[in-house]
Amino acid sequence: MGKVGGQRNFGYGKTMAWAAKNALHDRYGCGRFATQATHLERWNQFVVFIKALGIKDARNVTGKHISEYAHQLSTLVQCKSMSVAYAQNLLSSVNVVLESMRGDQLLRVSPAELVGERSNVRQVAPVSKNREKVNATIHSLIEKNEKRVAAIVLLARELGLRFREASLIDAKQALHQAREKGYINITEGTKGGRGREIDRWVPITQQAKFALETAVQIEKEGRNIIPQGMSFSQWRDHAYYVWSKVTATDQITGFHDFRAAYACERYEQITGHSAPVISGERLVDKRIDKSTREIISNELGHSRLDVTAAYLGSSR
Repeated sequence: MGKVGGQRNFGYGKTMAWAAKNALHDRYGCGRFATQATHLERWNQFVVFIKALGIKDARNVTGKHISEYAHQLSTLVQCKSMSVAYAQNLLSSVNVVLESMRGDQLLRVSPAELVGERSNVRQVAPVSKNREKVNATIHSLIEKNEKRVAAIVLLARELGLRFREASLIDAKQALHQAREKGYINITEGTKGGRGREIDRWVPITQQAKFALETAVQIEKEGRNIIPQGMSFSQWRDHAYYVWSKVTATDQITGFHDFRAAYACERYEQITGHSAPVISGERLVDKRIDKSTREIISNELGHSRLDVTAAYLGSSR
């Protein structure tokens, strides 16, 4: 890709979204596809904001525009509608894309100074805990004939899967295992050897069974949800682009929100009480809290217990 000629967006393309994709490819080359897709997803949220101000060319973006965007993010953080970490990530991606397009750091900002210091402890309840909001997103995807992306949403929400795991799961095999055992072992697209060297069993609810049945219908003769003839990187780029369009005005900030919703739901199922991020405090004995986090950590495919704070809130 790279520069395509013309003046708009520093020669990277006519639209800011397409230009960003070309500029990121220039920066990272043929590797780090997940990084590029993540930056592009976040950049596209800035594009929605900047277009509302009448800006359609990255050459016209100024430091004032970025400060106004940061102020909006800071307001969302203060209202607890967005985490500090995510607000920082959004600004970091604006830095990366503009630097890639411009070839300088003249508009670079400090995310921590503008929206506050981040914490690894989740402060905001996951929006996708509300299934009505999830269903609305799924409905929008289906209306756009993006049933495969909708299936990823279902799998991520009901099984706590990462995007890669939801994309590579063999739904037919998993559904057979679910009916036989009531659990499925996540083996594809995992991190840290889980699913191969280490079993990662996830319990199956009625909603999870429905998610697998939906994926089977879409999979047909294939072995996963990815369209035949499309590589994982191509599929990921497509899915993230579709996601950014459908959720431009949605409060669900990304696929990771579904994992947090899964974790909070499991915490409540196991303990009978809301997760600390939802209740505002730990409502169960510390030993019960710890054992519950161990279960959820394994189901999410993590090796460290402290990571669960990013999903459930503080254990203090």
